[in-house]
Amino acid sequence: MRSTTIAAGTLLAAALLAGCGSGTQTVSVSSLPPAASTSTTSTTTLSTSASQSATTSTGTQNPRVSPSGGIAAGTTRTAPAPASAEGHGPNAGGTASAVAIVRAHGYTPGDPSQYHPSQTLQVLLGTRTGSGEGHAGQAFFFLGGHYLGTDTAAPSGAIRVVSQSDTEVTLAYSLYAPHDALCCPSGGERTVRFALDNGRLTPLDPIPPASSTAGPSRR
Repeated sequence: MRSTTIAAGTLLAAALLAGCGSGTQTVSVSSLPPAASTSTTSTTTLSTSASQSATTSTGTQNPRVSPSGGIAAGTTRTAPAPASAEGHGPNAGGTASAVAIVRAHGYTPGDPSQYHPSQTLQVLLGTRTGSGEGHAGQAFFFLGGHYLGTDTAAPSGAIRVVSQSDTEVTLAYSLYAPHDALCCPSGGERTVRFALDNGRLTPLDPIPPASSTAGPSRR
């Protein structure tokens, strides 16, 4: 009887052990919820990647600043082209430049000393190259070394500079009677002041006509 009881107890213990082993085997790692640290690491990685992407995108669109404070090499930026020196400042164009411009217009420059580079308004007289007896003159005006134009559309028989200041030039035109020869004007002279008006050259006095059959002209 005692032997039977012991055997039955042994069988019961074995059954219990078998049941516990079976429960242990049904629990697997894959059934457990994801660890919190794994989710945090993934989120941090994505956030860092997005931040780096944004930084890279911004760096390609805006100028980069070097440690010295200037624009770093290889950066594209838009900047106005440097302005030409001609026409900006009283000494932008020298006498040689003015002489070249007069020659380019088919005229032989007169006395270069009449051109004053230090003035805002400059003038240089020229005679049409190849004209008979040299009686076909025009006044070439410059603003800070930049060529503005001539006093008249057609040349005059005889012209000279009477006076000039920083922004005003006075010219004298010889007046010809209808039958005067080019060498010998008999009508005296008429002075005309030319002045700057908002960057434009304006005659302050009437300019004699280029030619006339009834009265004096500057032909």
